[in-house]
Amino acid sequence: MGDPCAWTGQCRGTRRMSPATTGTFLLTVYTIFSKVHSDRNVYPSAGVLFVHVLEREYFKGEFPPYPKPGEISNDPITFNTNLMGYPDRPGWLRYIQRTPYSDGVLYGFPTAENVGKPTVIEITAYNRRTFETARHNLIINIMSAEDFPLPYQAEFFIKNMNVEEMLASEVLGDFLGAVKNVWQPERLNAINITSALDRGGRVPLPINDMKEGVYVMVGADVPFSSCLREVENPQNQLRCSQEMEPVITCDKKFRTQFYIDWCKISLVDKTKQVSTYHEVIRGEGILPDGGEYKPPSDSLKSRDYYTDFLITLAVPSAVALVLFLILAYIMCCRREGVEKRNMQTPDIQLVHHSAIQKSTKELRDMSKNREIAWPLSTLPVFHPVTGEIVPPLHADNYESTNMPLMQTQQNLPHQTQIPQQQTTGKWYP
Repeated sequence: MGDPCAWTGQCRGTRRMSPATTGTFLLTVYTIFSKVHSDRNVYPSAGVLFVHVLEREYFKGEFPPYPKPGEISNDPITFNTNLMGYPDRPGWLRYIQRTPYSDGVLYGFPTAENVGKPTVIEITAYNRRTFETARHNLIINIMSAEDFPLPYQAEFFIKNMNVEEMLASEVLGDFLGAVKNVWQPERLNAINITSALDRGGRVPLPINDMKEGVYVMVGADVPFSSCLREVENPQNQLRCSQEMEPVITCDKKFRTQFYIDWCKISLVDKTKQVSTYHEVIRGEGILPDGGEYKPPSDSLKSRDYYTDFLITLAVPSAVALVLFLILAYIMCCRREGVEKRNMQTPDIQLVHHSAIQKSTKELRDMSKNREIAWPLSTLPVFHPVTGEIVPPLHADNYESTNMPLMQTQQNLPHQTQIPQQQTTGKWYP
């Protein structure tokens, strides 16, 4: 494929690890780390992690007032990235910027489908203090790789890293060096990096410098080492099911800088994967080819809604009318009458009923005229002067059943006279 630095001009992706860092081997990582420039061209490889850093220091000189040489400016700057002519980025490309005072990072995993298709990314920088903007284009030319895809792939979950920390070239190089010591492959590439939040992880609490966690997928050309296979033995699988850390002999080679959750490691051997494509065989459940779709003609026949009207309105209305007639016959034509009721009622009950009616009528008449005599129930029982008991209004043998509830008051001895209004009616001595 050639050296990517020959195309980009500024490239921090190809790293030659020193023996003090990785041992006695030479490690080549084809990850592209380029600084931002206007209308820049980059040439990542398919199947290899691509990283592009949007540096704030470069964009500071794009916003007026332009800083003088040696002048320090710390304006908050954010970035917006999108595919030219579209509101968002391509599906394989992601972007992260933790704060307006940190650099932005474009990263992703280009696939073979994107080879030979220049991808133009519009990068818009916003100065959050002056509200000035600056725009640059990034042209991504994806190159094909001869060793793509690598047949053996392993995905590690690192608990003590955030995605932007892992994307740094030094940190990623140290991790690949540790994997190289454990795996001992001839070719080793970083394939993809994914934040744990994109896999359904929770946002960590802001205590004890907790990290989100990051998934790192690497690929190699040799089978997995015995150390990586240790996580698959039954003892470690049982410990993982009990939420205990498995016993991995090579964990100490990572522990100095990376805390790996070995229960979440994923080993993929593409040489043993069987193609899941099956030819479609026509049979039961598959409709035959009916040819081209023929829409209905514009001249539609008129539809008669009279039958629908009878079913939805006339029938319920007829049933309601029949029920109304039956109810009216029961209520109006089946009454027994007052005379028949009186004939079947005892005389004493009729007398009581008549007395109640008379009393009710008298009370209603009193409510119409408030100037009539006071009721006897409001008169004093004792004489207000002598204190004698007021005699009864009638003799003991008087039949009280025929006496109205309210009587016309008479001038009784030793009783205070109250102005009365003469009313027509029967007087009782």
